[in-house]
Amino acid sequence: MQWKHKDLLDVSQLSEGEVRHILATAAYFREINSRPVKKVPTLKGRSVVLFFAEPSTRTKTSFDMAGKRLSADTFALAKSGSSLVKGETLKDTALTLQAMNPDGIVIRHSSSGAAQFLAERLDCSVINAGDGRHAHPTQALLDALTLSRRWKGDFAGKTVLILGDIAHSRVARSNVLLLTLLGARVRLCGPRTLLPPRLDAWPVEVFSDLSAACKGADAIMCLRLQLERQQAGLLPGLREYARTFGLSERHMAAAAPGCCVLHPGPINRGVEIGSALADSAESLILEQVENGVAVRMALLFLYLTRKSPDAAQVAAQSGMPE
Repeated sequence: MQWKHKDLLDVSQLSEGEVRHILATAAYFREINSRPVKKVPTLKGRSVVLFFAEPSTRTKTSFDMAGKRLSADTFALAKSGSSLVKGETLKDTALTLQAMNPDGIVIRHSSSGAAQFLAERLDCSVINAGDGRHAHPTQALLDALTLSRRWKGDFAGKTVLILGDIAHSRVARSNVLLLTLLGARVRLCGPRTLLPPRLDAWPVEVFSDLSAACKGADAIMCLRLQLERQQAGLLPGLREYARTFGLSERHMAAAAPGCCVLHPGPINRGVEIGSALADSAESLILEQVENGVAVRMALLFLYLTRKSPDAAQVAAQSGMPE
């Protein structure tokens, strides 16, 4: 069976079965990352360009690490180090990269639709590492893997609260789609000025009161305030935001037993989440980072080989025990 997708632009491209297959594949690659020797020859001879036109620590580093652990050659390209700063168009940059015959390009860009723009013009696989406010599919997939491990793969009946700057968050959009697809109920909570328009068309329940939103939640995902994308006047101030919408340990009392906390990072401690809660046993923030490498290993494998093997074949090709 072949993996039918050339590109990963948004989670809306994926069926529930395909999402679960990605998570199962990532679970096998996660085992590699716990070994003393973490490198396997799965993608030896393949090349991946990491084209990051926006700053990134977690996503870029984890894609770089994922490629190297699969023995692929990775090449990093930042906007400041590319001809984009000289006035070259994204199209010409893409065609230049295509002429070098990479097997895949991972792109992060400030413009929504940039990943699709490249995918429509290039023969190699394009993986969206975040485009504007549009989508961040690999973050949603690693969040799903993190919750799947906590819930043993069963999302049915679970309630996930996404809290904070929803309007400017591509992470929120991708997670709403993916968590709903897997059977979870999704709540949103944030200041009215930081909620997107037409939420009545989203499959979510919207709250303006944080205590009410936390009641019975099985997982709470905090989002960073994206001040660089916001217009002036959307917030009265960080102190007021932290007092009204900052998640702290006292809010966890209303949540369901075993409720866990996630955050895509970077964290602004004391603003969107209390420092003590970020470091608590309920926090899965560092596990998200760990799972990010495994998910991106799975994605590079699937999209660069266009194969969709069963677990035994994944194990054999990766040098893992079946």
